[in-house]
Amino acid sequence: MDPNIFKAYDVRALYPSELNESIACDIGRGFVSYLGAKRIAVSRDMRLSSPSLAEAFIEGALAQGADVVDYGMMATDMMYFAVASAKLDGGAQITASHNPSQYNGVKMVRAEARPLSGDAGLGEIRSMLQDGTLPAPAATPGRRTSRDVMAAYVEHVFSFIDEAAIKPFTCVLDAGNGMGGLVAPKLFDRLPCHVIPMCMEVDGTFPNHESNPLIEENRAHIVERVVAEKADIGIAWDGDADRCFFIDGTGDFISGDFITALLAEAILRKTPGATIVYDLRASHAVKDVVTAMGGTAIMNRVGHSFIKKTMRDRDGVFGGEVTGHYYFRDNFYADNGFIPALMLLELMSVKGQSLAELLAPLKAKYFISGEINTKVASMEVVQAKLDGLSKRYADGTVTHLDGVSVEYPGWHFNVRPSNTEPLLRLNLEATTPTLMEEKRDEVVALIRE
Repeated sequence: MDPNIFKAYDVRALYPSELNESIACDIGRGFVSYLGAKRIAVSRDMRLSSPSLAEAFIEGALAQGADVVDYGMMATDMMYFAVASAKLDGGAQITASHNPSQYNGVKMVRAEARPLSGDAGLGEIRSMLQDGTLPAPAATPGRRTSRDVMAAYVEHVFSFIDEAAIKPFTCVLDAGNGMGGLVAPKLFDRLPCHVIPMCMEVDGTFPNHESNPLIEENRAHIVERVVAEKADIGIAWDGDADRCFFIDGTGDFISGDFITALLAEAILRKTPGATIVYDLRASHAVKDVVTAMGGTAIMNRVGHSFIKKTMRDRDGVFGGEVTGHYYFRDNFYADNGFIPALMLLELMSVKGQSLAELLAPLKAKYFISGEINTKVASMEVVQAKLDGLSKRYADGTVTHLDGVSVEYPGWHFNVRPSNTEPLLRLNLEATTPTLMEEKRDEVVALIRE
């Protein structure tokens, strides 16, 4: 086994050269052993390799003495719901999320859908497999049952909105042939919206495009369709549908921090004074909206395990990340790919505005670069670049919560290393488009010199 298949937040690898059924079985054994679990959930996405990998993971978990509730094919956030609502000891989703079809992996959580990560759990399981220290199988294997959670999950998602408030907007939906195609129809069939579906057939070969809307070419068709249909909103999901992405009626792909700001407004309308957690890459739009509406905004380091911990520690009602992960206290602090879609439709309905109209004040005030990635030679070079940026911009307010963040009156930026490869990620914002472009080019040049 290549230990590098264990990433910062999950297992992710090429199938079958790096991740196969034998390794999946051992991961299942290690997962149960690490948690001391008595009863777990296992589910899978639509990838062609997912059924056999899920079967192998289940065999490993059963051998180690855990009872397994097999939920079959469903979205990752449904697995979170299943684990937390049924009070199971943990759960695993066989998925490679937004990666191309030749990849697969495992996302794992403990009780209450609390995530395993490189800092808590994944390293221990990796060591068991690497060192050959998996405990012996249990004397009595676990028992396997099956369950369908879709109906209960749909009701849970609808509990976040006033269903009767939704107006008949025109919505273009692109599931990317991923798990969104299984779930979205169950939700939107109950709404008065005019729905234009795209790539809704669940198909692990991804016949239309990869299920990663963050890549421009993958969202080109939905952008074209939104404009052509004069739609009020476009919504796209990644492969395992725990993230959603939005396109406004002008065809603009909307950054996750602007969506976080809108969702924060929606939350604060219902929960005055709520605490909102956001990641440090985000536009100042988030903290400005939260503050203006009387809430408390807490900036946090990047990563779902860190966001969820802060939300639990500070009673955060909602958390958002630039990359399209949105977390809700009343969703067991877990991220969800469908609650944000319904909440935005509700906000549009309550305010009588399209998504473009909701966004207009933000677009006129906050000018963001989007995330700009630069490959560097090694992790040593990564640190040298971060040190150099800290010195170059020492006259600004410099912090090191995650990489390097620098704040000036008219602009600010964060540069942080990737968790998995020698890569630096820049996010920058300024008060004018000219200043944004000037400072963006300046910082990129420093990173790449």
